[in-house]
Amino acid sequence: MTTEVGKTALITGASSGIGRELATLFAKDGYNLVLVARSEDKLQDIADKFKQQFGTSSITVIEKDLSDPQAPQEIYDEVTRQNVTVNTLVNNAGFGEYGKFATETDLQKELNVIQVNLTALVHLTKLFLKDMVQRNEGKILMLGSIASIMPNPLMAVYGATKSFIYSFSEALRNEVKDTNIAITVLMPPATDTDFFNKAGASNTVAQEQARSMSPADVAKEGYNALMKGKDKAIAGFSTKMQAAAFRVLPDSVVSQAARAQMKDRNEAEEEKESSALALGIGIAAVAIAGLVIAAQYRNANAYDRLLYRYKAGKALSSAKNAVKSVADSVNGSVLKGKASVEQALV
Repeated sequence: MTTEVGKTALITGASSGIGRELATLFAKDGYNLVLVARSEDKLQDIADKFKQQFGTSSITVIEKDLSDPQAPQEIYDEVTRQNVTVNTLVNNAGFGEYGKFATETDLQKELNVIQVNLTALVHLTKLFLKDMVQRNEGKILMLGSIASIMPNPLMAVYGATKSFIYSFSEALRNEVKDTNIAITVLMPPATDTDFFNKAGASNTVAQEQARSMSPADVAKEGYNALMKGKDKAIAGFSTKMQAAAFRVLPDSVVSQAARAQMKDRNEAEEEKESSALALGIGIAAVAIAGLVIAAQYRNANAYDRLLYRYKAGKALSSAKNAVKSVADSVNGSVLKGKASVEQALV
């Protein structure tokens, strides 16, 4: 607490969801804040609460719509005018558009998605990172997604923007590796925010699943990773398993799994398809985890071997819980997934 008194974090999309939770964490740790969003009233309400709750000495509220191409420069000019040094930039703002790209989605909204998710992010990063390099100090947190590493049918443009963010962040991290600047990309799964309603994707399987992932939990994972200087933070254990599987599964399989998550949750057959695909991905991830543990296990000392056996046991337990509801129909696949981990430790 109060370990960063005097430093300033600028957070876009700070009025709700993950952005607000990130702002809360920075405020708790003594940061001054620059809060950016489209609603000045909401931002001012948050500012007043933070001052009362955390004693935050300086909170600058900037009402800007990042779909306006001039907004990033205007934000930078405003903090410069106020002589504010931004030590941490949080590129959190973003939204999506739901539907089939060719026939259902609105082009102007998709262009706005690109403007907010990509162009504004690049513009702000350019402006503030240049200053950080000159000072040889700073942190940047980019809001990616599990969609950063998978095709995302029915939200094709949104998914593509998140892939860009992941690649962009990793490239910049390499470019500044010899400086005291940390760049971290946060990769959450579907999260319990207003994202799906704004995207027109309400009543989907993904929105239902989002209820199990709170924005506070996502923000905490991203914040901790940023403070530790990590390159990325994949929020949630099951998301980490999916990410491992997505790296090795064919793109067509991953695309179909993603599409199943975006279908109407009231259609029983489609939900059944989604469960089967998610189960297959989970089993693949368990197998991958087993191979990784096995590679380390063979060269480990006696103590570490006990530790790896314990980790393997926990992975198996999590896998069993994940597939319990559909275990009868895919019992053979579950046993194969379990055997791959156990055999690797022999």
